[in-house]
Amino acid sequence: MTLRELQHTVSLGEGESLEFKQKASHPDKIVKELVAFANTKGGYLLVGVSDDGAIPGVKFPDEEAFAIEEAIFNLCKPRFDFQKKIIAISEKRSVLSIYVPSSAKKPHFVLEHFQKQWGQAFIRVEDKSVKASREVREIIKRSKVEKDIKFTYGHKEQQLMRYLEEHDSITLKRFKDLAGINTFTASNTLIRLVLANVLLVIPREKEDIYLLKPTPLLKPNP
Repeated sequence: MTLRELQHTVSLGEGESLEFKQKASHPDKIVKELVAFANTKGGYLLVGVSDDGAIPGVKFPDEEAFAIEEAIFNLCKPRFDFQKKIIAISEKRSVLSIYVPSSAKKPHFVLEHFQKQWGQAFIRVEDKSVKASREVREIIKRSKVEKDIKFTYGHKEQQLMRYLEEHDSITLKRFKDLAGINTFTASNTLIRLVLANVLLVIPREKEDIYLLKPTPLLKPNP
């Protein structure tokens, strides 16, 4: 990425694939953004860029990069690929660019406590990195290997479809109460319907929402 490309990228503002940090003061928090990129569509972290789009740069980009790499190696599981680049903006200041591609090994986790085997998974939603629910983690994991998912269109599925014909969306808790089933059954039903391309899941910080997947319009014959 050249300086001109950097300036153009920053002008686009933070989004699903772009995050700004003025410094790497808290690398344990920065890795959440990188894990979110790996678990979603990939993206760039730019260190030395303010939230408002100013580009003050950093004096010691190598030190910033070292701190972030240490956090990746110590706090992220499994490891993910990344590329770093230092972009000079003046004689004494630079911007550190770290690119993380969408990973084939997702979901990735941030270890919040060393004594625990697994930590928290994060995904990118618009310009934020949010904690992934159990449902989203399972959808990410199983979508890599499971194809042509089949399910039984039973009473609870019929209730769900009727509800979504009259409402824009539903949550796990609302579906559980609607169908009179336990959380585990409701969760697995929603996961299966997303994997079967019947539902879409929209991750949210507090509670995911589910909606019917739009049916593609058929093109008329010429």
